[in-house]
Amino acid sequence: MGHSEYIFGLMDSYPSQSEFIASEELKEIEKKSIDWGWKLKERTERLCMVHGDFHPWNVMFHKGTDFTVLDRSRGEYGEAADDVSAMTINYFFFGLLKTEGNAIDRGLKKLYNLFFDTYLEKTCNYELLEIIQQFYAFRWLVVASPVWYPNISLDTHRKLFNFIKNVLEAKTFEYKEVDGYFEL
Repeated sequence: MGHSEYIFGLMDSYPSQSEFIASEELKEIEKKSIDWGWKLKERTERLCMVHGDFHPWNVMFHKGTDFTVLDRSRGEYGEAADDVSAMTINYFFFGLLKTEGNAIDRGLKKLYNLFFDTYLEKTCNYELLEIIQQFYAFRWLVVASPVWYPNISLDTHRKLFNFIKNVLEAKTFEYKEVDGYFEL
């Protein structure tokens, strides 16, 4: 959480005042992240090999289902929820951009559901639904950043921060009810 490219380091890059989020809201996200950090600290049995920056631009398909994964980040081991959140957030993010923040595009939501259903079916890693919240908060802080993505509409920014706040409150991530996390 405190690493320079994770939650606290990323929060340092946010302006103290902006039109889409107040500094008090950012402080609340940081406080909730501390609680999540302590919750996850004891889950050492979940350590596994990870990529660390798993998103569509780091997966290169060759022929059929033959592929190569590029640009591994932040070490060899970590939590699988980091990779799952990194990949699935793209369905939401581009789904919101496509509709200008009104809703997640239906086609991209269908791909998200397919990815998540398949992942859970193949891995039986249902415990991930108790862990992924903190990783989604981090990933949304990246895409909501005015430094990294300065041209996102105010409506879309609000939805991103609604998701962060709501997901940090969730004991279990309800992946089939993902739309609800974007609402205040």
